[in-house]
Amino acid sequence: MRIVMAGSSGLIGSDLSSRLISDGHDVTRLVRRPSKSTAEVRWDPTAGSLDPATLEGADAVINLCGAGIGDRPWTRHRIDELFRSRLDPTRTLTAAMRHLDAPPKVFISQSGSGYYGDAGQALVTEESPAGAGIMARICVEWEAAAREAPADVRVVTPRSAVVLSRSGGALGRLLPLLRAGLGGPLGNGRQYWPWITLPDLSSAFAFLLTSGLSGPVNVAAPQAADVNTLVAELAAALHRPALLRAPAPALRLVMGKLADELLLASQRMEPALLQGNGFTWQHPSVRDAARWVAGGS
Repeated sequence: MRIVMAGSSGLIGSDLSSRLISDGHDVTRLVRRPSKSTAEVRWDPTAGSLDPATLEGADAVINLCGAGIGDRPWTRHRIDELFRSRLDPTRTLTAAMRHLDAPPKVFISQSGSGYYGDAGQALVTEESPAGAGIMARICVEWEAAAREAPADVRVVTPRSAVVLSRSGGALGRLLPLLRAGLGGPLGNGRQYWPWITLPDLSSAFAFLLTSGLSGPVNVAAPQAADVNTLVAELAAALHRPALLRAPAPALRLVMGKLADELLLASQRMEPALLQGNGFTWQHPSVRDAARWVAGGS
């Protein structure tokens, strides 16, 4: 397939583009700087600028754009940036598609588990309603922007879980503490974090290219786990203790709104559509994932 990818330089995009190329696909990356090769095309999503010819003949478009959720404090300006960094690229891509007589067959546009807000202990599937909070609002608008693609484009909005990686991602700050024996659960630890390893996330996106699924798809591992379980398994795989719990009031004091929405919110997310359509995980259990993060296979 010929695939155009936006947001290829991040953790997910780098791994996914490498995976797709190794599978024999032709990947064109959209970049905001001057292009350095024929595999790159410059665009300016902030200005809504993309030559529609870039998408001419493409079989699929993958959109992973978005400023880091937990990188900086959630000031009013930063929250606005979180919205714009997702909506502007998505609308730029769908506008370009609408200029084509034969748009790409598939548009995979990232969303997130934050769509469900704080769902407590309830099981959430793709049929569950949106929750409350900033992340839920971002995801609702993000998915709506993706649906502005032409009617004959199959639009998929993966609601991706917390990505477990050996470096960076959601574990970027926690993993070094766990390796040093200084980590522990966050809050009471009974909140569910939907999770998936980076290789499984890339495999899921590759699967969605040809699966025929459309609309929202929960992209998570099949085993639900609360934070206590996740941290305990990671610490065990690293052969370290995990006794230093960070209480919720302290997290709120340091992180403000970020703490409630990113660390203390609970989403017991079931990947119902992936399970029902034959997707296979490399790391289906928390123990499998922890061993991989620690350096195993």
